[in-house]
Amino acid sequence: MKVKIAENWKKIVQPEFEKPYFKELTNFVKEEYKTTTCYPKGSEIFAAFDLCSFNDLKVVIIGQDPYHGVGQAHGLCFSVNEGISHPPSLVNIFKEIDKDLNIPIPKSGNLERWAKQGVLLLNATLTVRAHNAGSHQKKGWEQFTDAVIEKISEEKENVVFLLWGGFAKKKGAKIDTKKHFVLTGGHPSPLSANRGYWFGNKHFSKVNNYLASKHIKVIEW
Repeated sequence: MKVKIAENWKKIVQPEFEKPYFKELTNFVKEEYKTTTCYPKGSEIFAAFDLCSFNDLKVVIIGQDPYHGVGQAHGLCFSVNEGISHPPSLVNIFKEIDKDLNIPIPKSGNLERWAKQGVLLLNATLTVRAHNAGSHQKKGWEQFTDAVIEKISEEKENVVFLLWGGFAKKKGAKIDTKKHFVLTGGHPSPLSANRGYWFGNKHFSKVNNYLASKHIKVIEW
């Protein structure tokens, strides 16, 4: 794994790259990619940072694990490559946006358009073995992404954090809620959504109302 990351993120993450845990993580990921099929492809492991400038960061959405099916994952949480059918959680995200903002469900499940507007689509774990959910958890990625979230909280202000489900809420433990706007709710997975924990949260209009109140350009969802 070549640790290459967008220039404007370097001051945030470079100290982590130098720590022993990250060197162990790098060795683990290199070996996994060499000996098994893993996702996303190596050049897209840090796509969330490459596509969303630290300087322009407005919103952070926290996911758990990359998709582990063929051709799905490309480095952004909840997002899939062009031409790939929408996974169930993404379907529910689009349904809520439609209900909340009357924006029709798009054909493409690629969320790069959000990232380029300042939405960091951050999975807690940035890699996974094919067809084996959670296979790269507890190897160091969580420590890295915790550090990223904490640094964003320290260095920025008026960022909106979307914490969907219990796992994401735990990841948000060190966010300074006096400086930032945190929205919590159920996960968009069918299991949670069908129990009434997702639909109707209006998170997407709430994000834009908050950004507008701070004179920050809103997101075109």
